[in-house]
Amino acid sequence: MTPDLLDFEVRRDLRGLPKDLADNVARHLVAVGELLDDDPAAALAHARFARHRASRVAVVREACGLAAYHASEWAEALSELRASRRMGGAAHVAVMADAERALGRPERALEIARSPESADLPRDEAMELLIVTSGARRDLGEFAAAVVGLQVPELDVRRTDDPWTTRLFYAYGEALVAAGRREEAVKAFLDAAQTDAEGETDAEERAALVAAGVDTPPGELDLDETADETADETADETADETADETADETADVLGDDDGAVGSADGDDGDDVDDEDPPRGGDER
Repeated sequence: MTPDLLDFEVRRDLRGLPKDLADNVARHLVAVGELLDDDPAAALAHARFARHRASRVAVVREACGLAAYHASEWAEALSELRASRRMGGAAHVAVMADAERALGRPERALEIARSPESADLPRDEAMELLIVTSGARRDLGEFAAAVVGLQVPELDVRRTDDPWTTRLFYAYGEALVAAGRREEAVKAFLDAAQTDAEGETDAEERAALVAAGVDTPPGELDLDETADETADETADETADETADETADETADVLGDDDGAVGSADGDDGDDVDDEDPPRGGDER
């Protein structure tokens, strides 16, 4: 990885650093970009190194925040993106709102969505913010508002060239499921599948599950089934172990009883003389 692979504008932001340091930080930022989707944990490690060496550069804090977000380190993502914003970096409003939602704070996600910084976002980020806002409304139980918030002109199956169309329809389907509007939700997921030329979502499978009365997303459903199978296997093993222990205990008890019966019948050896008179009150 060489520094010249870094975007020119980003490299320009590193000019305030000594050349050797700038090149070193640049190499780590290149690694962040290459690893972000496939190995977010490794990308975050590179971003943290860059931050350690150049913590006063906005673009470095921005890269660290985005890497933390992709690695599901929500609090770190918020901290880094706020630092970047204070230094004049990009706001990444949708990412910050989604991180707040992931931390269980949907109210803060909505506050970010209403902030002045959200007024003039690029179209792609504005669509992402709509999706996050709808999710926050669902978190708060505001299901009707979650649905209405996504009824925008961009929600159109003919707009297949727009990169957000599939995600918009998928989120719309989720909002409709939460609102109990199942038939409309099935259609929304099918529309998402229709616009998903790369097959990046499970929209078609999601539509089939909702039509069958299953609201759990396919990914979570697989986890539930695995948990059930593990529980069943554990129960079976426990039952088998209990049965074996019970059988062993029963065999031990029966073995003791057989010995007692044998002694009473005089079958256990030569120590018993059948001709001796019985002991007891009759001897008196």
